[in-house]
Amino acid sequence: MSDCGRYGVAVIAFVGSVFSPYYAWSGRRDPDNHVCINVALYTPSGHFWTMTERGRADAFHGEHRFQVGPSGLEWDGRELVIRFDEIAVPKPPFQLLPKRIAGTIRFVPDAITDQVYDIDAKGRHRWWPTGPSGRMTMRMADGTGPDWDGHGYMDSNWGTEPLEDGFERWDWARATTADGGALIIYDSERLDGSTDILAIRIGTDGVTRRIAAPEKTRLPRAFWGVARYGHHDAGEKPTLVKTLEDGPFYTRSVIDTVIDGERIALMHEGLSGARFGLPIVKLMLPFRMPRNARRQR
Repeated sequence: MSDCGRYGVAVIAFVGSVFSPYYAWSGRRDPDNHVCINVALYTPSGHFWTMTERGRADAFHGEHRFQVGPSGLEWDGRELVIRFDEIAVPKPPFQLLPKRIAGTIRFVPDAITDQVYDIDAKGRHRWWPTGPSGRMTMRMADGTGPDWDGHGYMDSNWGTEPLEDGFERWDWARATTADGGALIIYDSERLDGSTDILAIRIGTDGVTRRIAAPEKTRLPRAFWGVARYGHHDAGEKPTLVKTLEDGPFYTRSVIDTVIDGERIALMHEGLSGARFGLPIVKLMLPFRMPRNARRQR
């Protein structure tokens, strides 16, 4: 994921696509047959979203490479290279027709961390802020978008049960700090009634320290009404700068706030597990998440 300035990009690689209605309808029995590379591109001229799911016949994943159809990721021990060539679904009012977006992203992390966190009370959902800060460059294919350089971030989530079985909701947020490191918050409300706010700062050397859990204030709801909270120091007030994604169970936003004494711009994600668990929501998702899988021989 990029920083949240005038340009931004988020890329998520899925094996057993956690948000896939097709994977849910299949009984979640074959994760390798439900793979996806999601690309979300944010520019002043428009926001573009691709999330085409594919099957095992169109995928390869090894120790250092993951390929899904025309897009893939490769790690050489120092640099993560992402090459993507996808079709963005229509997204009014900026984009009324499908649009090809293609390019190459290179991310060089400042450090690789070794700390993995449980984000639930039972160890069924885990999170690793793998490369919490680093430099990112994006070079787009001709005519498909802007080139830019900036800060980047890399992490990994995995679990042994569906999200909607573990969480009522969560808020996740990340910012680049003045020293070039990262500040990250995971605020979760679980189905078992437990809650937790994990707030950490990670330096460019990879050293992690926990900070006091910040206060939080509910922010305005977007069109679909998903609840989202902005975190802040006592006496401060978070400001919603813009909404990047607004769906029936998920939001992505930029928030201006002060945490740990520093004014920062947070890239924020809000998830409603309760909403995602509704059958009617899964029926709505194929428009944003089409499936294109070759028949296996």
